[in-house]
Amino acid sequence: NGQVLITGGLEAATNSTTAAVPSNLGQLYDPVSASWFFTTGYLNTARSEHTATLLPNGDVLIAGGFTSSPSEPITSAELYNPATQTFLVAGSMNSARELQTATLLNSGFVLMAGGTFVSPETEELYNPATATFTTTGSSLSTAIAAHTATLLNNGMVLLTGGENPGLAVLSVSELY
Repeated sequence: NGQVLITGGLEAATNSTTAAVPSNLGQLYDPVSASWFFTTGYLNTARSEHTATLLPNGDVLIAGGFTSSPSEPITSAELYNPATQTFLVAGSMNSARELQTATLLNSGFVLMAGGTFVSPETEELYNPATATFTTTGSSLSTAIAAHTATLLNNGMVLLTGGENPGLAVLSVSELY
């Protein structure tokens, strides 16, 4: 609908002795009026370092991230419905992930790849028709997080860069 959805993230600490915590808020930016407003609904799971992917039907798949401190990745996913401004539970990934990528494929499926603490480095697909995640049967040759994923004209996805579990910067690339 032309608006920009912002979900989750970290809420500022309330004082100098508390840590920032993941948020369950959703906000919309309307470029026509250049204004921000809160969604009427809240995320079912507060989260940060997650993905948000616009699906062909207009819903937004929000998946993974972390919800506690210390940072522990999660498997949960939910769908944002722009017509009702609400969030509905949308199943769970097979692997807990944060700092992963989510790429909408030409098939309408969403490829979830990489992320911290994913072992083995499996990839999985989200099927919007069934609201389920299934593993692809393939895995990354290198554990990566905070990387990029680009859908190429030929339908393949280029995964590149990022960091490994030891936080070392990587100069790797793989094709899905």
